[in-house]
Amino acid sequence: MSQSAPTQRQKILFICGSLNQTTQMHQIARELGEYDHAFTPFYGHGAIEALRRARCLEFTVLGYKLRRRCLDYLERHRLPIDFHGRSGGYDLVVTCSDLIVPRNIRKMPVVLVQEGILDPAGIPFLLCRKLRILPLWLAGTSTTGLSGRYQRFCVASDGYRDLFVRNGALAERIAVTGIPNFDDCGRFHCNEFPYRGFVLVCSSDARETFKRDDRRAFIQRCLDVAAGRRLIFKLHPNENAERATREIHELAPSALVYATGCAEEMIANCDVLITQYSSTVFVGVALGKEVYSYFDLAEVRRLLPLQNRSAARNIAAVCRELLAADEPAAARPRLPLLQAGALLRLSRPRRAAAAARAALSEPGALSQPGAPSEPGAARHGGTSRALSLLARPPRRPRRSPSWHSPRSRRP
Repeated sequence: MSQSAPTQRQKILFICGSLNQTTQMHQIARELGEYDHAFTPFYGHGAIEALRRARCLEFTVLGYKLRRRCLDYLERHRLPIDFHGRSGGYDLVVTCSDLIVPRNIRKMPVVLVQEGILDPAGIPFLLCRKLRILPLWLAGTSTTGLSGRYQRFCVASDGYRDLFVRNGALAERIAVTGIPNFDDCGRFHCNEFPYRGFVLVCSSDARETFKRDDRRAFIQRCLDVAAGRRLIFKLHPNENAERATREIHELAPSALVYATGCAEEMIANCDVLITQYSSTVFVGVALGKEVYSYFDLAEVRRLLPLQNRSAARNIAAVCRELLAADEPAAARPRLPLLQAGALLRLSRPRRAAAAARAALSEPGALSQPGAPSEPGAARHGGTSRALSLLARPPRRPRRSPSWHSPRSRRP
């Protein structure tokens, strides 16, 4: 009697990015031990890949700095690496972002996992949602979920599900699972960080990503909140640590500055948390700290990730469901023909500018950034031709971002 050939194990590609995204992918992979895994740093294609190689994207997860940190983590944990998924043959892709969806995975089933808090929605967000030929990355993470190039989108909470649906994501593809690294903030109380009862400042890489940041004014406000208490700064991994440390010590010479270390453990030990644009605000709110942030704290509480201690396991269940269903490859989002034709005529700058102004002049365009998109409308990746629409950066606001405190006013 002849023996049947052993069943071949299915393969999953995990696309990583920042250290936070990479550790999330690793936790999900641990829950999928019955499958073969491979990991890759975040990557793009075409012009994006050319810019990455030319070191023009060092302020993003595509840059060599954050890419090296990702690879160091993968190598340290002896995880199999397949650069850019070149070996192929994958049955599923799990990715940390859909702002760029590489061409070589677009015919594969994809699970998108929310990383953390989103960038504030502004004019670039409105333009990307209205002019679907624009690449999503122009608006930062505010456009997460709008590509439509995934089968499932695993999000942090019911509040985020509602937000993504309002932004234009397809509700039937969203699964509320919680997100690894933010599903059990209580575990950070067990740590060896030596200080307690201090004021912690978790800064952001706003300047490195071309956002406005009056750092001297921010430091002064932190000193006002501290009011003589010990002040500790934890810098963002993407910040220019040398410059940031110098600026802090000019105004707060006694402050401690950490460029590395676990920010979440520091938050667990602090009395007061001050953040700018950082997902660490979730940890502070979850642990009941006194929190100051540029984000609206009432909104943060509504969006707070589920504290279910099982996000990676829940996401793994979503992956198994897709693999068992053997669904066909992701259908590419399609633009309505009329809209596509109109957008393709935007190659002339004057017409492009007129179209952009028209998109922003519709009633409620700026007053309702979370309004639903057109029914059934799908997000298109676009071409580089529309880059001329945003060739000139938006004007910087004259005032610093609003400061949200436990008393809902500036300190």
